[in-house]
Amino acid sequence: LQKVRFALNYLIDRKLIVNELMGGFGVPMISYYGPSDPEYLTVIEQLEFNFRYNPSLAKETISESLYSVGAEKKDEKWYFDNNPIEITIFIRSDDPVRKSIGEILASELQNMGFTVKKEFGDLNKAFVIVYGSNPSDLKWSLYTEGWVRSAFVKYDSVGLGQMYAPWFSNMPGFNDPSYWNYKNDYIDSITQKIYTGDFESSEERNALIQNAIKEGINESVRIFLASKIDQYVVNENIKGVVNDFGAGVPSRFTPINSKGDKEELTIGVKQIYQGAWNPVMGFSDTYSRQIWDIISDPATFKHPFTGETIPVRAEWNVETAGPSDKLDVPEQAIIWDPEKQEWIHVAPGTKSTSKVTFDFKFSNWHNGQKMDLNDILYSLYFAIEWGTQIDENDKTFDTEFTPRAGQMIQTILGVNPIDEDTIEVYVDYWHFDKGEIAEWASLWSTMPWEISAAMEQAVIDGKASYSRSGATSKNVNWLSLIVPKDAKLIQEYLESFRESKYMPIALKEFQKEPNYYNSRYNTSSKWIQEKNHAVISNGPFVLESYSPESRTIKVSSFDDETYPFSLGHWSDFVDAKIPKIEEVEIPRIVNKDSETIVKIKAVNTDSILYFLSNSTGNIISTESIVTDDENSKIILAKDIVNNLSIGANNLKIFAISQNVLKPDYYSTSFMVTNSNTDMPEINQDDIEFDKYSVQQILWVLVPIGIISMLILFVKKRSSQ
Repeated sequence: LQKVRFALNYLIDRKLIVNELMGGFGVPMISYYGPSDPEYLTVIEQLEFNFRYNPSLAKETISESLYSVGAEKKDEKWYFDNNPIEITIFIRSDDPVRKSIGEILASELQNMGFTVKKEFGDLNKAFVIVYGSNPSDLKWSLYTEGWVRSAFVKYDSVGLGQMYAPWFSNMPGFNDPSYWNYKNDYIDSITQKIYTGDFESSEERNALIQNAIKEGINESVRIFLASKIDQYVVNENIKGVVNDFGAGVPSRFTPINSKGDKEELTIGVKQIYQGAWNPVMGFSDTYSRQIWDIISDPATFKHPFTGETIPVRAEWNVETAGPSDKLDVPEQAIIWDPEKQEWIHVAPGTKSTSKVTFDFKFSNWHNGQKMDLNDILYSLYFAIEWGTQIDENDKTFDTEFTPRAGQMIQTILGVNPIDEDTIEVYVDYWHFDKGEIAEWASLWSTMPWEISAAMEQAVIDGKASYSRSGATSKNVNWLSLIVPKDAKLIQEYLESFRESKYMPIALKEFQKEPNYYNSRYNTSSKWIQEKNHAVISNGPFVLESYSPESRTIKVSSFDDETYPFSLGHWSDFVDAKIPKIEEVEIPRIVNKDSETIVKIKAVNTDSILYFLSNSTGNIISTESIVTDDENSKIILAKDIVNNLSIGANNLKIFAISQNVLKPDYYSTSFMVTNSNTDMPEINQDDIEFDKYSVQQILWVLVPIGIISMLILFVKKRSSQ
């Protein structure tokens, strides 16, 4: 029942979570975007929901909804068909904050008249019960979820799909065809347009984001609660720490760029991993992701302070005719055909919206073999082959990966290899920022093609699964290359490939020399035998060893002459001139029919943006003010003040810089009265004097790899 889910927004005390459970180190949230997100200012007018802790309103809404479907209340307990309505809450016991949230929510729901069952566990258990089971089995009803960002993103095309849309395979059912699945075609269509660049202007994109946020909040499958501000301690002898605005101190740049007085750097982590290590649908927990991000190099990444796309292992040149015109695709361009099982030339007259030419910075893989264009082409083959389901018997299908990849591959029209490290990519994709076009079109591989081929065959043979839900439904291992048993399985396939002189179908026409294949198979097989894992990549660090007994993992610097970046390459990311609101002067009481001036002192700021709203949350005035010094002021004219409510009104101020896209945020309330003596009755809950500088989030469903709190709902079996 949507209204019952929605009512939980009033049953959760977000201020209590931030002030008491987080000790003030957090920010309340009601949507995926919080005050420090670049997209937050796009949706602030859509965040009109006046969510405050109001158990009476929650009880009224829940009761109306349950009575409407025939439920009844006896002795203060809810029943349906004479059976008590039981809610199972899966509570993360390995996180004190989420454990407390779960306990509080359980108590509130019991007070509402529900029978509540509490299930405790860590992420490993959640992967089985929450993310792996069929929702109709009712092994869980709610889950206290969390996630962590791995980078600061200026134009977020993925997050809304991940948090709200079924197509992304991260909502109940996870697109497993044998499971009950949450459906919402409307939000699917909106978020797919955002993801694939199906818009013609920034204004149209903003409208899509606004509609998606409103629908996501209304549906309340995920309910966002708060965002934590994590604190980190760094030894005073360690220099070069990079505090990414999205990932924070544990950004990929910190271990890469840090300098100390010793040869070894020790990083304390909560877990080595909870989940699986594979580059297809693994690395879904923040613990393994943070380690993987320094073992592997991406083609592109996000600037830690602006969120813009920057080149890492691929320089690019973008040509686009979008959003309305087209470019010619040369007939020598090729594309993988999953039905014919071969590379084909594009049809004559094919046209694309954009063309991106990539010049790759290849190096040796960690095992000593040289990266080449075959690794890139195999990655494209894999995306198309596994992103397309030919029929219900197609073995190259994964319940989680295929729906996601399917959105991207529809836009790839062809590629044209130019030389040994250059390729042209033609896509039906447009964005007003060319860096976003380059990121969308980027082809890259973080593992040698032979490891990918061995994994692929293991999954096709039914010995493992790329995804957690696939592993659960098929009763096989969730493939993890760091686990000795799975690594041995990969080695067995490599040796079989070598003995049978196997040439992957995706590479046959590009490489004819048998010694090339033998060298690849032999080297990777030897690596697994020596290291006892199959994690081979191309980043600045090499995975040396993993010891589950001592809970330690050791990586060593990849001191190979082919690696393109020298020490200190990312040192420009150490310091950022962050916008900061240092002082705000505002009258505590404002009289009607009078002009009011708000004085602001802010540093490292290009402009001030404010939103003035009344007690019901309606925005009365908003304006962006360009500033050329530290002192600015907001002038609220008489007509603006006269439109405010008698009583408490709210003011939100953002200090914005074009060079560092993390606005500082100040929120306060003030009283409006008809005269100096006409004082309204004040409700303390209506007044807020809080200064927030970091975003916070609350969820109702568990997304992958995030540190926040959520609740996830499952449809009742009897109402399917």
